[in-house]
Amino acid sequence: MAIRIIREFGDDILRKTSKPVKEMTPRLKSIIQDMFDTMYASEGVGLAGPQVGILKRVVVIDVGEQPLVLINPEIVLTSGSQTGDEGCLSLPGKHAVVTRPENLTFRAQNIDMEWYKMEAEGLLARAVCHELDHLEGILYTDKREGPIRDNGEPDEDREE
Repeated sequence: MAIRIIREFGDDILRKTSKPVKEMTPRLKSIIQDMFDTMYASEGVGLAGPQVGILKRVVVIDVGEQPLVLINPEIVLTSGSQTGDEGCLSLPGKHAVVTRPENLTFRAQNIDMEWYKMEAEGLLARAVCHELDHLEGILYTDKREGPIRDNGEPDEDREE
């Protein structure tokens, strides 16, 4: 399909709230495929609609288990916590420490607009939270604990 331009920090669209998807169209299916292509080309694990200029509640995620399409996603339950480095394709070359739930349950619609529910833990839970924040105009930098660092730069407060 096509690699789309990823909107970067400072672009106003990243701070806007996305609108629900009411129906699946051939155009939206094509956009979702483009989102996967863009995410893989950028070596990311998730991508949300606003990051490619689409203010729709659409997310793609692939943490190496199975590619997921989340349409109109909602987190319904969280437990535990994990604290670790997080980056974003919209802030290339940067990362910061963020605390997220260790486990969660979410519901979403698939590409056929059928509702499903799924449990996630670890990296998948982190990715779901990160991408759903994008749908609300929230960036990981809003939740960071400490400075934003360049990739390769360690957290001075943590032992390596």
